[in-house]
Parts: sequence; structure tokens; C-alpha cells
Amino acid sequence: MIVVAAGSGTRLAAGAPKAFVPLDARTILEHALDGVYAARPACVVIVVPEGLTEPATRMARSRGALVVHGGDTRQRSVAAGLAALPDDVETVLVHDAARALTPPAQFAAVAAAVGPGVGVIPALPVVDTLKRVHGGAVLAPVDRAELAAAQTPQGFPKEELLAAYALAAREGVAYTDDAALFAAVGGAVRHILGSEEAFKITTPHDLERARMILSSSSSAERDIPRVGIGTDVHAFASGGTLRLAGLDWPGEPALEGHSDGDAVAHAIVDALLGAAGLGDIGQHFGTAHPEYAGAHGDVFLARTAEILAEAGFEIGNVSVQFQGNRPRFGARREEAERALSDALGGAPVAVSATTTDGLGFPGRGEGIAVTAIALVHSAR
Repeated sequence: MIVVAAGSGTRLAAGAPKAFVPLDARTILEHALDGVYAARPACVVIVVPEGLTEPATRMARSRGALVVHGGDTRQRSVAAGLAALPDDVETVLVHDAARALTPPAQFAAVAAAVGPGVGVIPALPVVDTLKRVHGGAVLAPVDRAELAAAQTPQGFPKEELLAAYALAAREGVAYTDDAALFAAVGGAVRHILGSEEAFKITTPHDLERARMILSSSSSAERDIPRVGIGTDVHAFASGGTLRLAGLDWPGEPALEGHSDGDAVAHAIVDALLGAAGLGDIGQHFGTAHPEYAGAHGDVFLARTAEILAEAGFEIGNVSVQFQGNRPRFGARREEAERALSDALGGAPVAVSATTTDGLGFPGRGEGIAVTAIALVHSAR
């Protein structure tokens, strides 16, 4: 893969070469590399203006790209990228960094369509009515069915593209893109459907369009809820008082555990942490944290809500079910749900209970098993 990032960006008028212009908190080049690397290329060569090798290398350091200087034209920049490719590369994709939001699927589709003697470009049909003009006069309509708007990456067999570039260099001929150069030496060029997201950032309006797309995508990602599942199992102890679902149950034996043994609260903690991708109950409240020895489940729940808030998450709701013959739960359901909800800062919690018809250790009265499901979403 050759990523051409050597353009001056004159029409963008942003005070820097185009690929190095900020697009939100990152550069256009960094956004382009996201799509490139999501397509998992075997190798990447980035072509940049002279003097900008170091910042480009910093941007690509964790990704293992090779950075080289470009030339004074796009054609010479691509030639510099070709010269830096490893010998074992068979297919070359040439991509403009200015098409920073090109989806990874477009890279894969182009690469898959390249064959011996065949180059491939992604393109979109032209939807505007087109006219041939001269000065201020309209001369004739143009049949748009025969036209398409070319995009990148453009893909070619490496050896044939190298030969085409060598011939163009000897003859001193300039071409508008790699497909035109490849076709000029007899190569066949096919097209596949491109993407609206692969537009080229050329003007300040294009840059603002890209910012709006990124902002919309980020908002959509934030709105996607995340689901976590938590389970917990505790055996009954020989004495003590049961603590379950945030309540004390006088006359019922306690559950064994590092803390109060509240399996319902513990399963909720794991479900919430799992939904947010923040580890599990052992990581935050296990034996490595002696300050939580003997603590009630509502302490765990309150701290878990804080952990999620610190990471930018809000709790949507929690549903939890425990399996066991005891305690008799129905009469205290609403009380338990209020206690658990209060501990989570008001997030809705639904609790249900069931038996296993005498099957398994819950059915034999040896302990309680709990499953919880939690829904969280980003608060950012």
C-alpha cells in the first residue's frame, strides 16, 4: 500500500500540507491511516513532503510504516513510494491520504479485483446533469451514463505498474492518475463501486464535511448501548444472618464469602463492569483489597457506579435473577429493588427469583446462584 500524503494543500488554505492539517484532534493523515490499517495491508509506504518525515514517522510508529520523501508532482511521489516497496509485493494499492474517511471495505474490494494485466479503481456514478461549455456559452449536454468519478485506492499488479512508471519517466509524460498511466501502456482498467465516504478533502468545505461526519459517527457510537453479564454463586454458611439483594434476612443462614456474601449485588457488579469493559469484581474488590473485607454489597454497588462514571459511562438498567429455595422473596421484591437502585444512584433494577425444582446445589438447598444483565451507555 502506498499512501500519498505529499500534496501542498493550496486550495485547502489551512497553513500546512494537506495531510498534516488537523481534522478534529488528529491529522488528515492519521484518519487516513485508520482506514488503511483496518484493511490489514502487508506493508505500507507513506509518501510525504520533504522535511515532514519525522512527524509522519511519529504518527505511524506503532503501525510499522515506512516513510519516504515525495516529489514535486503526484506522479513522482508515487514513483518514490513504488521504489520503497519490498520485492515480494505482488499487488499495489495507491491511496490519496486526502480521502481520509475511505472505508476499509473499499481497500479490500479493490485488492480482490486486481489481476494480471488488470488495474482497478473505485468510482461513483455521476448524478449531476453535465454540460459542455466554452466561456459563458453552453454548447451541448454530456451523457453522464458514460462517466464516473474516480476515487482511491487504485490497485494494480506491481511489476506492470513499475513498468508503466518507468516508461512514463523515460518519455516525460504526466498523467492525471495511476489508472491513466497504467492504461496508456496497454493495461486494462476496470472499476468497482466506490463510497460516498471516500470523498477527497480539497477545500475548506470538504474539511468541514469530514468533521461533521466524524462528529456524527462519534455520537452514533456513543449512543450504542453496551451489555454485560455477571454471575455469582455462594454456599450457605453454618450461621450468621443472610444478606441478599441489599437486605438482611433474619432467620436465614448467611452466605459464605470474602465480604457479606451478597451474591445478587456481586453479580450486578460483574455485569456492570463487564458491560463497560472495566474488569471484574475480583480486580476491584477481591482479596487484594482488604478494605472491602466484610463490606456490604451496597458499598460495592456504589463504588461500581463511581467507577463507571469516572470512565464516562451511565447505567441504563439492571435485571438480575437468583436461583434458590430460600429466602421467600416475593413479599420483599420492591424493597430489594429500591435498595439496589439507591446503591447505584437511582438506576432501575429488577430482581426476580426462581427455584430449580430440586435440581443442582440450589435445589438441594446448599446455596444460591445468581445471573445479572446490565445495560450501560456512554455519558460523553
